Amino acid sequence: MRILIIGSGAREHALAWKLGQEPGVDYLLCAPGNAGIAPSTKTEPLDILDAEACVRLIERQRIDLTVVGPEAPLGQGLADRLAAEGRLVFGPTRAAAQLETSKAFAKDFMRRHHVPTAHYRVCTTADEATAAIRSGEFGDALVVKADGLAGGKGVVVAPDRTTAEAAVHAAMVDRSFGDAGSRVVLEELLTGPEVSFFVVADGEHYLPLLSAQDHKRIFDGDEGPNTGGMGAFAPSPLMTAALRERVEREIVRPVLSGMAREGTPFRGFLYCGLMLTPDGPKVIEFNVRFGDPEAQVVLPLIEAPLAPLLLAAAEGKLSGPGTRDPGPGQFSGSRIPDPGSRQVSVGVVLAAHGYPGDVRSGDVITGLADVARDCPDVLVFHAGVKQRGDDLVTAGGRVLTVVATAASFDIAIARAYEAASKIHFDGLQFRRDIGKKAL
Repeated sequence: MRILIIGSGAREHALAWKLGQEPGVDYLLCAPGNAGIAPSTKTEPLDILDAEACVRLIERQRIDLTVVGPEAPLGQGLADRLAAEGRLVFGPTRAAAQLETSKAFAKDFMRRHHVPTAHYRVCTTADEATAAIRSGEFGDALVVKADGLAGGKGVVVAPDRTTAEAAVHAAMVDRSFGDAGSRVVLEELLTGPEVSFFVVADGEHYLPLLSAQDHKRIFDGDEGPNTGGMGAFAPSPLMTAALRERVEREIVRPVLSGMAREGTPFRGFLYCGLMLTPDGPKVIEFNVRFGDPEAQVVLPLIEAPLAPLLLAAAEGKLSGPGTRDPGPGQFSGSRIPDPGSRQVSVGVVLAAHGYPGDVRSGDVITGLADVARDCPDVLVFHAGVKQRGDDLVTAGGRVLTVVATAASFDIAIARAYEAASKIHFDGLQFRRDIGKKAL
């Protein structure tokens, strides 16, 4: 099988690492990839938002399956374009991708299909949003979300109404997130721990994968502004067998069956971001692709070959032990154990100076050879990097994800931070409490 991975981040590096070692994969290309992916996987320049360029690349390289990593090309209809050319693609259509690309769509969809989520209101003007905040409908503390894609930075958890109004002004008046903030969603503030749960879906059936927990805030103790993710661990100790079955029954199955009934069957990774409230699990957000940094900690724990699974989902032929039929009252297939039941993983993101604000680029990265030599149970996935002469330098906000696997979380945490301590670049910042929630 000849596979193309579209994207350039640590998630795509993790996918390339996993797929590149599978015997059924004859040729693997990552486009555009990055300087950290290139030594082990073929890369080629590509504008991932140019669907026609993607089609030409697939034709030229005789690609059998395209795996789309980021959300932006899915939101612009890349899967639709490839399907129209008769090409197999793992990733949802533009209509199905609205579960992530429009928070208003996702909330309205959940209301239609009785999926548990926070009380909300969609606002189309700043005056409307401000009036809703001042009305007290959401209490003093609430959440303000830009409707569209904002790189993980369009959510403000406001401790008071003044902060909420400022968030609305930034999104809708200052246009801090561009068109993504033309509408906002106001939500009640839920309380409880957060867990991520992943499934692979083919439009009709699905296969559950592992759970994980992400760390969104920039500073230790979940302080500071939101980021795209500063680290993660998997699987989540909170995801018991009983909770997993409840999440599938109350969330995964209604979502997938609802998408099918509305004529937009979902194929690809479905990421369910959950809050475990006193009333049970509720959806905070959906992603329509593998999460980042969650992919980096989940993929090393999946022992089964991934390529046949992605191919079957793209073909609409996902079946066999462990797969589920999301139809009402159906729960087919035998329960499969968590792929990572024998090990756990912890991933620490190393970020550039200024992240998540204005990022400085061009700082020389050192120590990677030391990690490769001295840390056998550690993987380093590259994201914001580029080659400058003989040096690897920073070229983005989240630069590297250092991932350690072990039999227990305390060992994995120690290994990840030991490896992280060997890597250096000016302005390097990382959290020092990744994985502690698992303890």
